[in-house]
Amino acid sequence: MKNFDLLFKWCAIVSLPLIMSSCSSIKNVKYFTDIPDSQKITNLATLKYEEPRIQPDDILSINIQTVDPSATKVLATGTLQNSAVGATTAGSTGSQTISGYLVDNSGNIELPVLGKIKVSTLTTEQAREEIRARATKLYKDPTVNLRFANFKITVMGEVAKPGVYVASNEKVNILDALGLAGDITIYGKRENIALIRQFEDGSRKMIRLDLTKSEILNSPYYYLRQNDYLYVEPTKSKVVSSDAIQNRNISIITAVTASLISLIAIIISRN
Repeated sequence: MKNFDLLFKWCAIVSLPLIMSSCSSIKNVKYFTDIPDSQKITNLATLKYEEPRIQPDDILSINIQTVDPSATKVLATGTLQNSAVGATTAGSTGSQTISGYLVDNSGNIELPVLGKIKVSTLTTEQAREEIRARATKLYKDPTVNLRFANFKITVMGEVAKPGVYVASNEKVNILDALGLAGDITIYGKRENIALIRQFEDGSRKMIRLDLTKSEILNSPYYYLRQNDYLYVEPTKSKVVSSDAIQNRNISIITAVTASLISLIAIIISRN
């Protein structure tokens, strides 16, 4: 009976941390905690989407079509091949090759026949109209398709798949980016996501975002821009867990070393 009581106490001691951690984990992994669970429909304010502006070092995918096939072929030549090292997509990881026109340090791109065109600080729609206006002087009824070829976002820290992600379109929000990265782990601080953004004037800012509040859906930083950097900070429990694992490994190594020393001592004594 005494041994049974002792065993029960040990089981309780071992189980208590597991129960506590499971309770806290449910609380920590929830998004939008300020929205009641019983509320079926929650009306949110309409957030106006602002198109990102083109900056130097951006790569633009540009396709110009005309009624003359030979002219279209000439306009399609001269694209820049650029390798985005370490880029990651939802389906693959590794280096990717991106085709497009590089925006130089002066904010210009150089197109075959059309020459240099200033596109820096323009939206993709404005740049499209600028190129169409230039092409109209030489060709009849040109059609211009333009988009970012290197709309990349970096997601690091406590996510399942940290890395650099190249989005297929420019209308990407913070939830999209975290979804590409496999979501925040149980050890990530959802209430303190760091967003580092570079602006058109070259300045950089760090913005703290709280994903446990629904107001993030109305934030001007909800939609991401090219070259945005998201960092998910680990919680204290992750640090404690890492220390516990390290201490356990040290204990195992110490125990194994002591056993080996004892075994060697026994063998020597018998000889």
